[in-house]
Amino acid sequence: MKSSLVLSLLLLATANINARDIKGKVKDAQTEEEIIGASILIKEEPGKGAVSGMDGSFNLSVARPKYTLVCSYVGYKKCEVEIGNKDTEIVIPLKSDDVVLEGVTVIANNPGRTEAGARGIERAAMNVVNVMSAKAIELSPDITVANVIQRMSGVTIERNSSGEGQYAILRGMDKRYNYTLINGVKIPSPDNKNRFVPLDIFPSEMLDRLEVTKSLTANMEGDGIGGAVNLIMKDAPSERQFTVNLSTGYNAMYFDRDFQSFNHGAIVKQSPYEQMGKPEDNRVTMDNFTTDNLRMTWKKPLPDLTAGLSYGDRFFDDKLGVMLAGSFLNTYRGKESELYYQPGTTHDGIEYRNYSSQQTRIGAHAKLDYHINANHKLTWYNGYMDMREAGVRDGHDDKEGSVRMKWNRQYIVNSTLKGEHAFLDDGALRLNWSAVISKAYSETPDNAEIFMQGSHVQTSEAARRRWEHNSDNDKSGYVDLMYKLKLDGGSIFDFSVGGMYRDKKRDSFFNEYKFNSATGVEDPQYQGEDWNNYDEILFTAQKYGNISDPLNYDASEKIGAAYGMAKYTYLNWEFIAGVRVEHTNQGYVLEFPTENTDPEGNQKYTDVLPSFHVKYGVHKNANLRFSYARSINRPSFFEIVPYSIINEDYKEKGNPDLKHTVADNIDLRYEFFPKSSEQFMVGMFYKRLQNPTEYGLLNEGQDTYYKPMNFGNATNLGVEVDIMKYFNWFGIKANYTYTHSSITTDKRIMEGNDVKSVSQTRPLFGQAAHVANLSLLFKSTKYGWEGQLAGSYTGKRLSDISNWYNDDIWEDGYMQLDASVEKSFKNGISIFAKASNLLDTPLLRFIQNGPHTESVNSERKDGNVIERKEWHGQSFMLGIRYKL
Repeated sequence: MKSSLVLSLLLLATANINARDIKGKVKDAQTEEEIIGASILIKEEPGKGAVSGMDGSFNLSVARPKYTLVCSYVGYKKCEVEIGNKDTEIVIPLKSDDVVLEGVTVIANNPGRTEAGARGIERAAMNVVNVMSAKAIELSPDITVANVIQRMSGVTIERNSSGEGQYAILRGMDKRYNYTLINGVKIPSPDNKNRFVPLDIFPSEMLDRLEVTKSLTANMEGDGIGGAVNLIMKDAPSERQFTVNLSTGYNAMYFDRDFQSFNHGAIVKQSPYEQMGKPEDNRVTMDNFTTDNLRMTWKKPLPDLTAGLSYGDRFFDDKLGVMLAGSFLNTYRGKESELYYQPGTTHDGIEYRNYSSQQTRIGAHAKLDYHINANHKLTWYNGYMDMREAGVRDGHDDKEGSVRMKWNRQYIVNSTLKGEHAFLDDGALRLNWSAVISKAYSETPDNAEIFMQGSHVQTSEAARRRWEHNSDNDKSGYVDLMYKLKLDGGSIFDFSVGGMYRDKKRDSFFNEYKFNSATGVEDPQYQGEDWNNYDEILFTAQKYGNISDPLNYDASEKIGAAYGMAKYTYLNWEFIAGVRVEHTNQGYVLEFPTENTDPEGNQKYTDVLPSFHVKYGVHKNANLRFSYARSINRPSFFEIVPYSIINEDYKEKGNPDLKHTVADNIDLRYEFFPKSSEQFMVGMFYKRLQNPTEYGLLNEGQDTYYKPMNFGNATNLGVEVDIMKYFNWFGIKANYTYTHSSITTDKRIMEGNDVKSVSQTRPLFGQAAHVANLSLLFKSTKYGWEGQLAGSYTGKRLSDISNWYNDDIWEDGYMQLDASVEKSFKNGISIFAKASNLLDTPLLRFIQNGPHTESVNSERKDGNVIERKEWHGQSFMLGIRYKL
């Protein structure tokens, strides 16, 4: 009995001694990046195992002196590791399951799809770059690229009329100072005035990764003072891949108010002048117009709907890769505004505006790559992005009101054929080329606005209807020739030369008609008595429409560029020096020149753009970077046309004398990657700008115009901090940017009855001094749960510039909170939920208290005159995704 008891105690003690905690990590055998979600099982006890967390780590408790761990993950070969009695910290290396063919190696997987891959691109880049992976995009609460990009370091967004993100602002530099690429190729803009691309036209799920380049090298186009946004579209995978997703949601704004819509399907796309063949006598009557499109409905909107589909595979012994993807989004958004005071305009009390907007986005792309052999590869990309928006703006104050019914369609088509060729035995000589055809188009037919006086339609100028459309056609060619020279001692010289040529043609059409009330001055038409819906109002068309406006123009731009660049690598050092020369020939021709306007205009200039970059590897996982580059910004076509137009809030005017901007940019950044998915970055930047372009409010006689101008030279400097840290189930992403800019301009001030000029120093237009993002990530790989809570803060920034002292309009600091959660199942199905703008913080614009606003009788905050407040409502979405 005693011996049995002693034996049992000995066995128990032995078991307790042998039971030990095992810690380990799963890594890619080649890149050493941590692998998230890998399955680890004990071969001798198949029921016991773990899943690697967000930092690739796992924990196990094992009561065996020796055992075998079996690790598996999709896209990698299964790995078995024998563990001895003394092993407590284990690294399991997984080898990629890529297929190696005879005579050619196909590497089809895109490293930027994972967080570790994105960090690897940042670390290896020649210049200052931030990358967001496909995985991070998928988990974010955002459905468009414009909203996704605001999570990146040093990036803020400018919103459209419905409150959705639309344009990127990099390091406080206005949207005009950056350009947009698709797969490294610049694309034209569908915007009817400018050359910057609206990022809300791109569904985020179409991307493999999102890159923001903040310092330019000589082989990049030079018109990116703020930087460049590169959209890397989905690429063909190394093995067959199929994904589909479907989601629905709602905007909380419509829980307690109706969505206003109009019969935009009845819009006649051509103006009467176009329908009549553009005759010299362009007189019209009401018979030339339909009113069917003016019929309004008030009801709850249908739920939002988004859907996506992608298929990728490889054929012909994996030489041919195919990726097909499509996306559809139909969302209902809105905005509620209260306008208190606007310089140059009058209100009778507060003007209340309700915006209702239905946005439909269609995206499709096909990407083919063909490996002819180990040294030659062809890629053909075709993309189509289409966005349609039907919006109603319904506004009124105590005496007056107006309703606007606007339908707009924008699309971008791009086709790019690329070749990558290597020559000589070791591939030391390489040739890359691209041939690009792109088109961007925008149309806003029959943009109708009806004006009210109290409860009846105005009798004079009761309505305005406007037709606009424009197209932007690009034909471009790029060529790069590179040679690698290896020297004794391990140093390497990389030489490259190249150039590009772009022929851009743009046309713009504008035709506007005004209407009076049909019943005469003494007999106004009252709502509820003479009409109940807007298509029931009787109008009389003024005889002639405005076709002589300078907005009818043809424009062209021819850009030629050449560069030379050398890179020297020795031990931990990389030096890159280059120079780029760009020649610009930009001009316009007015279709219907008016009196005192130049019928033709042209700008020609040549810029020499040097650049120099140094990267020092402090140690294996850390770099120190220094960059200098000169860059430019060209005026938009529309800006140099002598136009004048009544727009959203102010009259707008062109400036044929506008100069292009030249800037010198300096960057210094330290970056540390403690693990493959983690980073710590701190950087400083400085920009010196000659003749920056800003929009300001200019008084000419009794009118106030919104006009592009060169106010003088400016400086822009700041600090960026970017942190990304993962634990087993928890992660933190945080970034903060402080930006300080300065420009001194002449302003006007009243002294008694006299107007005098004074100098005032202020920040650049659109810039926020403080920008911060914080995301808390949660992931349980064992149970398939992951989520994100994301906060974004944009500080006070200058919104509109006045030519009066202390009369600028500012946008107050703004905080946004978003969240998302996803549950994955082993059969490839995931369910997810996204919520955005949870706080629904009102956007507030104000004019600082000063001598020009002392007599203004309007609502104030902290002594400042409130210009407007805006609310956008929370949005919620629930969806399902399937991956095979």
